[in-house]
Amino acid sequence: MLREIDDYFLQKDEPVKGCLLFLRDYIQHFDTNITEAWKYKMPFYCYKGKMFCYLWVHKKNGLPYIGIVEGKKIDHPGLIIENRSRMTIFLIDPNKDLPVDEISAILKMVLGLYK
Repeated sequence: MLREIDDYFLQKDEPVKGCLLFLRDYIQHFDTNITEAWKYKMPFYCYKGKMFCYLWVHKKNGLPYIGIVEGKKIDHPGLIIENRSRMTIFLIDPNKDLPVDEISAILKMVLGLYK
């Protein structure tokens, strides 16, 4: 039987699906202490049990993004606050090469808050 979290990714259309699947794999392999969880009907990634980011698709522009739970505590020009109180998002254009170096830099900054 298909898990809800797997179904979430499979329900997306390309190129968003491929982008999200890459991000899912990339985040899970970024650090051995990162685990995947299904919370609030979305894929969340936890560092040693603490939620630190999630994957979602922006409702207005349809772009996939990485939501950073403690995003307000780090400074990166690619992070967008919108009207959130503590989280920020990093939008990704699935039609372009993924900015892996930028994603890596953001993940390192965020994990630094948890270590």
